[in-house]
Amino acid sequence: MVAPAQAQPQREALFDIPAQSLATALDSFARQAGVQILYPYRLAAPRHCAGVRGRMTARAALDRLLRNSGLAVARMSDRVVILRAAPARSTRPIPKPQARPKPAMPPEPLPPPEELVVTGRAAGTPLRDTALSYAVTPIDADTLARAGPRSTADLFRQIPGFWVESTGGEASNNVRSRGIPTDGYSSVALLEDGLPVQYDGGLGYLNTDQVFRADSTIDRVEAVRGGPSAVFMPNAPGGSVNFLTRSGLHRPGTTLSATLGSFGYQRIDGFAGAALAPHLGLSVGGFYRRDDGLRDPGYPADRGGQLRGAIEYDDGGVRLAFNVKHLDDRVILYLPVPLQAGADGAIRAIPGFDPLFDTLAGPQAVHVPMKTAAGTTDFDLSEGTHSRVTFYTFTARLALGQGLALESKARLRTGSTLRNGLFPIGRPMSGAAYLDGVRTQLVSAFPGTAATQIRYTGSSMPFLPDSNGNGLVVSANLLSVRMPMTEFVSDTRLTQRLDALGSHEAAVGLSYDHMRLGFDREMGSVLLDVRGRAQRLDVVALDGTGQLLGALTDNGFLRYGSLFDHVDLRASDVAIYGADEWKLSSRWRLDLGARWERTRIGGGVEGAVAVDLGDPATLADDAVLTGTGAITPIHRSFSGVSWTAGANFNPTPRSGMFARVSRIARLPSATEFNGNPNRADEAAVPIAMIEAGLLLRHRRWNLSAVAFRTHFTRLPFADYRFDPASYSYVERTSIADTTTRGLELDGHAELVGPVHLDVQATLQDPRYRNFRYVDLVDGAPVTFDVTGNHLIRVPKLAVRATPSLVLFGGDLRLASEIVHYSERFADIANTQRLPPFSLLNLHVDAQLSERLKLVVRITNLTNTLGLTEGNPRGGSFNADGRGSGYFFARPEFGRALRATIIVRP
Repeated sequence: MVAPAQAQPQREALFDIPAQSLATALDSFARQAGVQILYPYRLAAPRHCAGVRGRMTARAALDRLLRNSGLAVARMSDRVVILRAAPARSTRPIPKPQARPKPAMPPEPLPPPEELVVTGRAAGTPLRDTALSYAVTPIDADTLARAGPRSTADLFRQIPGFWVESTGGEASNNVRSRGIPTDGYSSVALLEDGLPVQYDGGLGYLNTDQVFRADSTIDRVEAVRGGPSAVFMPNAPGGSVNFLTRSGLHRPGTTLSATLGSFGYQRIDGFAGAALAPHLGLSVGGFYRRDDGLRDPGYPADRGGQLRGAIEYDDGGVRLAFNVKHLDDRVILYLPVPLQAGADGAIRAIPGFDPLFDTLAGPQAVHVPMKTAAGTTDFDLSEGTHSRVTFYTFTARLALGQGLALESKARLRTGSTLRNGLFPIGRPMSGAAYLDGVRTQLVSAFPGTAATQIRYTGSSMPFLPDSNGNGLVVSANLLSVRMPMTEFVSDTRLTQRLDALGSHEAAVGLSYDHMRLGFDREMGSVLLDVRGRAQRLDVVALDGTGQLLGALTDNGFLRYGSLFDHVDLRASDVAIYGADEWKLSSRWRLDLGARWERTRIGGGVEGAVAVDLGDPATLADDAVLTGTGAITPIHRSFSGVSWTAGANFNPTPRSGMFARVSRIARLPSATEFNGNPNRADEAAVPIAMIEAGLLLRHRRWNLSAVAFRTHFTRLPFADYRFDPASYSYVERTSIADTTTRGLELDGHAELVGPVHLDVQATLQDPRYRNFRYVDLVDGAPVTFDVTGNHLIRVPKLAVRATPSLVLFGGDLRLASEIVHYSERFADIANTQRLPPFSLLNLHVDAQLSERLKLVVRITNLTNTLGLTEGNPRGGSFNADGRGSGYFFARPEFGRALRATIIVRP
């Protein structure tokens, strides 16, 4: 049965549709009305229609086009229009006894609902997903509410081809796409309403997700995997994820939700939008959240929120929108935890430390005096990653007539991010072994030393083998980075719709970005015992009578000023791009696009020198790094050309096939020059990508399959390893290639009765090519060839299966989510294996009434110990394996429950 047409809001728009084939006219109507239209092509193509010009409602324009066409509206909403064959009109013919009336021809079956996509395209009008020449994963508002992700990165777990490490907390996570071997958001662009949240998403210590939070002002998400992303957006060879905000004009209403969960989790979200006039809308929304942390550090781990206000004008011909968003939020950064491996290779918890729920961070790292050459500063770990950032966004679209339109988007960002973290280094070891390693140093510094001892800071209490349940100690860095940043980014494009050998939607655009970033980094190295909420330790030298002679440490610090940076960076980027969506026929489409981009990087890096603060009672202040006052300037410029070509074929209205080839130039990031302003190994990195896909839609199921190959050439790999002996970082770089072949699957099926199944899977083979590096073995340089090894931390197989029961007409959904990842490696030499693991999550989604919904989520129900990464501070080239001893890695979080009540008054 076909649903009746729904009443539409009487919002007027400017239409300019010439007399032509009805099929072509309907396509033009869809573009100008901003909707998707589905209709029986075989009935519309041979018919001709009169033109429609002038300002009117979408329904009035459509009625004029369909006059005497034999088609009628079956369903119409603000996003989708579905047409069918019009029922035959009743007549009163002269009866003929010998003739039987022919039954009326039934209407052509309606195609199943399809997703409308605007991201990754030259034109801004929606297009059904089966007509695309690239892969896209849409996530609607209901799915967002049901998923309830703990972080932005956690949401990306639903996207095939994406490998996500969301174990860092609500921010500072890693996202990789299709085996691209770069961390953070350096290969995936995070967008809001089609404009980058941060032009370079992979800035050092400043990932995009540190300044972005999803809340109830987000309407839906469109994730483009590969495809044309790198033509329309910067730093997006792996794809782009577009968060589209809710409009107070087009989607007015009120939404309020409250969430309670394990570990003191409390959050409230709200949105209110209203049409103040027929063409004017206003909205406001945001969130506030507080919790003790999935690994409780003994102080509030996350606290803060976000507020957005927006105003919008849209009369169909002119659209203007302006919104202001302010984020003031602190989130903890979870880092690797200590573990042990048995002789059988099995990973186990260390006695006294629960890797699922414990963290080394604790109250003893809050408000710690840290000595510097400029005086004592206050290190406060409870600040975590604290972003105070304001975004001002303006968008405009002007219809110029004859299919021509001008679109412009601009965003100004101001504010600062402070990032305080506790980074473990080296490996856990027994207190006795640690004293053996430093005894010579203490005897040399303090003659007369008869004994050495480890004590708890601030007391004479000795650290003993049973003090913390394991007798282990570990070194860690207390790191503080302050990054004030101002950025202006804009994108302006001219779009043209025309008919020539089919129909075209072409665009030419100019994007510009100017960024200024400060980077001030200080660090001190401390000694801790291994326990949840670790305690600081001091190492002292004693004479024969037990009197204190001196100390290796001071207030727990092994070395003050073990790292210092003062950098002022500027980057200006300009890009010119063009694209054409060429509809050759009702079944064939061809997409072409190219982008030229140039970046200019400037600024300066202050030199550093080690100074002795002069305290004879400790060695901790003997080599404190501080600035020299001498600035080394940075003057670099890079440019590159990217292009892409894709084709789409629709064998039937319910299926689509595509193929695409892309050649992308990835430009260096400004923060690559933070520590070395004179580095000469940076250059544009060529990336070659090939992909082909199939999308099938049925009334009860759909399936997407995409095969891809990605090849990086001359990519710099940095090994940034902390040396526990000198308490300093050692850096080296090697240039190599990578190749990844893979297959992405995404499907949904309504099986038997209320049983549904959703599956996302990625099978890939990511490998290093032409990769050699030099290491010292017994003091002699040895060349190691790791060509053919697996890319670090990327699994060959990632599967997410969600069987569910949909009951009471969809009012109740019970789902279990099974996630599996195959083995991975923490280093390029593939010496440190990260075992495969599986997670079980449970979801309950209940529509309690027309206005009230309950969502309950339980994650990691079985408390699985799954490792997502090793310890990058231990070396990314070769982590020296894991053996049967102690090591660091960052695991998935333990079992947690959250319940959300959503109210729509």
